[in-house]
Amino acid sequence: MMRSVIYIILLVIFQSCASQSKPILIDSEMETNVKENLSYYLYYPEDYQDEPEKDFPILLFLHGGGESGDSLVTVKRNGPPKLIVQGKKFPFLILAPQNPNAKKWWNTRAVKQLLDSIVDTNRIDKKRIYITGLSRGGGAAWEMAVQYPNTFAAMAVVCGMAPLPYASWINRKMPIWVFHGEKDKSVPFSESENMVAKLKEMGYEVIFTRYPNVGHSAWIKAYETEALYDWFMNQELK
Repeated sequence: MMRSVIYIILLVIFQSCASQSKPILIDSEMETNVKENLSYYLYYPEDYQDEPEKDFPILLFLHGGGESGDSLVTVKRNGPPKLIVQGKKFPFLILAPQNPNAKKWWNTRAVKQLLDSIVDTNRIDKKRIYITGLSRGGGAAWEMAVQYPNTFAAMAVVCGMAPLPYASWINRKMPIWVFHGEKDKSVPFSESENMVAKLKEMGYEVIFTRYPNVGHSAWIKAYETEALYDWFMNQELK
């Protein structure tokens, strides 16, 4: 009798399991809307107002993680904005946005929207849009070169993370200049070394400046390299 009861119970359990709904796969869609408030500095060269018929190049500068947040003045700590404060004059406009998220990656789609807006509302030569970035901003510069291969005429990256698969998606005609300190403990030197090797293997035009006794602050020497700005000015979108 007991065995019959147990058998009936097990039979009910198995039938219950068998009658349960099977997994299903549905297809649907949802429209998303992501907003980002970007504060920024915009530098105009001396002759911008004096030559109203001339279109000028523009350099997009993406700072590192240390300058992220809600205090725009911190963007002046490094790179071209720092040099502007010190009195250096550039022959092109410079757009320097601030990543408002201290612990997050750059929202590169938002940056591109800002860049497009600045280009559309100023006298910009669309064949001479340049990009540069340091550390976290350097990684974002690599990313933007992948996402928008037909936008930038040249790119300079300082100690930025460089995923090797990116090499297959960057505009092969865009000149690239990479800087990195060999003693970097924050972003390993190998990030740039391996990426440069891969790019050269694939036929890209790449300049690689390595600093033997420099750590993560390679941007100090990199952005004080006067030849860098002359190099930018000689590039045009191909």
